[in-house]
Amino acid sequence: MEHMGESLVLVKDIKNRQDNGFLEPERLFYDGNSLKPQWLTIRPPKEKFLSVRQTIKKYGLHTICAEGHCPNLSECWSGGTATFMVMGDTCTRGCRFCNVKTARQGQPLDPEEPKKLVSALQEMGIFDYIVITSVDRDDLRDQGSMHFANCIIAIKQDNPEMLVEVLIPDFRGDTHLIQNVIDAKPDVIAHNIETVERLQKKARDGRANYFQSLAVLDYIKKASPGIITKSSIMLGLGETEEEVIQAMKGLRAVNVEILTLGQYLRPSDWHLPVKEFITPVKFDNYRHIGESMGFSFVAAGPMVRSSYKAGELFVKHILGKRKIEMDKMEIDKLRMDKLRRDKFRMDKPVMN
Repeated sequence: MEHMGESLVLVKDIKNRQDNGFLEPERLFYDGNSLKPQWLTIRPPKEKFLSVRQTIKKYGLHTICAEGHCPNLSECWSGGTATFMVMGDTCTRGCRFCNVKTARQGQPLDPEEPKKLVSALQEMGIFDYIVITSVDRDDLRDQGSMHFANCIIAIKQDNPEMLVEVLIPDFRGDTHLIQNVIDAKPDVIAHNIETVERLQKKARDGRANYFQSLAVLDYIKKASPGIITKSSIMLGLGETEEEVIQAMKGLRAVNVEILTLGQYLRPSDWHLPVKEFITPVKFDNYRHIGESMGFSFVAAGPMVRSSYKAGELFVKHILGKRKIEMDKMEIDKLRMDKLRRDKFRMDKPVMN
């Protein structure tokens, strides 16, 4: 999952980086808690922000934007984009980067949640692309996979033109549970490897791991080649450039099409500290490397997150392009069928 919250890096830590020449004084600002590079400035909310927040509250829904303290919350909500988080606000895992609250057992599932999602989307009327994620629910027999699927189905039945992206848990690698989500026919399935192989145990819950996540993505693509697959990597946890490139190669090996890379920001003193603030120049370099590897799209930048809107714009483009190609194929097929029928009628002998 993608949950990266507000940074609480100690002032002395960032000052050490400044003293060592990693950050220039004029590139820093104080956000009330700590010094940060200027490129991490958060944009203020605009008009649509309040409307989205009120509707989400009205239907008792959750968003990863709010629960995960995403720094893009105001920008995305103001632009009419939100990532809804289903199956409650309590996760059964305890990843050291994630701000979502945790417990051994989550809240009872709300059977009306799929309908509430549809009602909220109808009321807001500003979405043609929706992202759904969830907490992990290891306490449930099917880990919530059918509830997740029912949310997708409800949205698609109400509005078949709505593009649906889902950011799914690993379901502990159970392909039957992953298939439940695939069968609901979302347009995009994302699952995040989160960090490089070496830092997996340090950052993620013990039930998650690098190779299990790659296997999940591999299964999705093999089971349904038409579904776009996507993954995300946080940077700033102490990974090396070589490790990031190796992780990117691992994702391409299982045919992941979209990659996002963003800066990890520390949600609290309990969470893992930020080891490095990656510069926009370095993010841009990773983007070029990813594109050269064959990813269809790479969004890389300090404020980029797994469901960042740049990915949506690309997904809309390629899905639209695929639809045009499929329509063309269907037209060609109909044309060939007509030619065959016409030829059959011409070849058929006339009965006297």
